[in-house]
Amino acid sequence: MNVYKTILETIETKGGVYFILLDPDKIEHSSIPGFLKVCEDAGVDGFLVGGSLIVDGNLEASIELIKRNTSLPVIIFPGSVDQLSPNADAVLYLSLISGRNAEHLIGKHVLAAPTIKKFNLEAISTGYMLIESGRQTTAEYISGTRPIPRNKPEIAVSTALAAQYLGMKLIYLEGGSGADNHVPFEMINSVSNEIDIPLIVGGGIRNPNVAREMVENGANIIVTGNYFEDKSKWNQIKDFASAVHIKIPIDI
Repeated sequence: MNVYKTILETIETKGGVYFILLDPDKIEHSSIPGFLKVCEDAGVDGFLVGGSLIVDGNLEASIELIKRNTSLPVIIFPGSVDQLSPNADAVLYLSLISGRNAEHLIGKHVLAAPTIKKFNLEAISTGYMLIESGRQTTAEYISGTRPIPRNKPEIAVSTALAAQYLGMKLIYLEGGSGADNHVPFEMINSVSNEIDIPLIVGGGIRNPNVAREMVENGANIIVTGNYFEDKSKWNQIKDFASAVHIKIPIDI
């Protein structure tokens, strides 16, 4: 499976891609098979696995269990060089381009590259941008970087363009896990209008209508995470998938 090609094809056919992020620290293995079945039936397009800080969870065991119970793409969303597995379909090769910490711009990547090569993992180069969300997120604290101010879309645009010109394949605007505020629609619109590569948006998305408005403003991939750690909310997954899978009319 070529995951990047699959992402592009899904954007073309469905209008948007819907991924759910699974954090090994926050998921009970006993609930994974049932959750994955609900996701597949609801129209979810794939799963990201990982987190900024994994303390108790076992990434390798989690990925093995997920792969046994779904045919959808399983993509590592790494918080460190230790979060790699040969059993995943791909890894987002994240460069924290919103910050100025060289370790997260290139340093950790040098350490991870031989392992990615050894595991024969598809590496999808991704410009990762933390956006101010109302509270300090784990990613912000661990990386030692400050997020882009939410009222400065021009900074996000320039940063995203730089990543595209450097050859990155995806741009990821991240509000952070459990963010008080999602990435502003204005910023999504501004970035999407200037770049030619797919745009991912995640963090603080708790309503299908918000997800839809993000796609209408140019987001190509929507990611929700800890919202569905509450089993009582699983019945909303189909609503989120339907909200993302829209074809935007093209003005002629």
